[in-house]
Amino acid sequence: MSARAVWEEEPTPVGRFGKPVVLALIALAVAFPLYVVVVTSLSSTEAVTRAGGLVVVPRELTVAAYVQLLSGGVVTKALLISVGITAIGTAFSLGITVLAAYGLSRPGSLFHRPLLFIVLLTFLFGPGIIPSYLVVNALGLIDHYASLILPAAISAFNLIVMRSFFMGIPTELIDSARIDGAGEFAILRRIVLPLSKAVVAVVGLFYAVGYWNAFFNALLYINDNSKWPLQMVLRTYIVQQQPLPTGAGGVATGIAGLSPAPGLAIKMAIVVIAIVPVLLVYPFIQRHFQKGVIIGAVKG
Repeated sequence: MSARAVWEEEPTPVGRFGKPVVLALIALAVAFPLYVVVVTSLSSTEAVTRAGGLVVVPRELTVAAYVQLLSGGVVTKALLISVGITAIGTAFSLGITVLAAYGLSRPGSLFHRPLLFIVLLTFLFGPGIIPSYLVVNALGLIDHYASLILPAAISAFNLIVMRSFFMGIPTELIDSARIDGAGEFAILRRIVLPLSKAVVAVVGLFYAVGYWNAFFNALLYINDNSKWPLQMVLRTYIVQQQPLPTGAGGVATGIAGLSPAPGLAIKMAIVVIAIVPVLLVYPFIQRHFQKGVIIGAVKG
């Protein structure tokens, strides 16, 4: 028996053939640039010179670019800073988003409507760069890692999505818990969060990707380049074409047993290091996207 809905038409031969072709072309358009970046990062000086730039056909593969980057201090330290900012920032943002969304999802909570109005107002009016900088400067957070977390600690979009999901939880469950004497934190921890793993995982991924890819706050608030996250190093070296320091504390000039990697391979290696963590995490969260975002955005 067919699972197709009664109102849906049978697919035409063109549709049956065309959909896989279109999807394959889209997948190729996404995967090919990543493939070129990875192959170039693993190429030797001779292979890059022979190709005249980016390498498509892999020849003489070597990990010299990665060894040189990770043997120095700039990229390794920036990578650790980005990991720390992402981990701490995601945990902090997710925690306050869950608390705020749960409070706003309860109709009888204190100042429910005014607070919800203020949150929705941020969709229309942003503070701007100069007021944000003045606030961060007045709080003494310039050149402090907290300036990379606090200004972007909560997203109104993520808050509304999570609130909508919480409002879809049957009120009978919450009322029965209150009758049994459970407080609000106990209800949130034992009932709401176990039923909301999908939306929490998706919102957590949104925050993590945002912290990992962010460079603008570091550009504004971090003047000490020794505190730069990985994305700022990526911007400086690749976009602005400024060389990274070599030797101790920078990029290693050479490794015993390995030929020095070309500059283009080192650039592509930084790109790979910047995107691999997200690619590794995404498959574990992807299965929650439809339930966590679509249902959370529609209900309530």
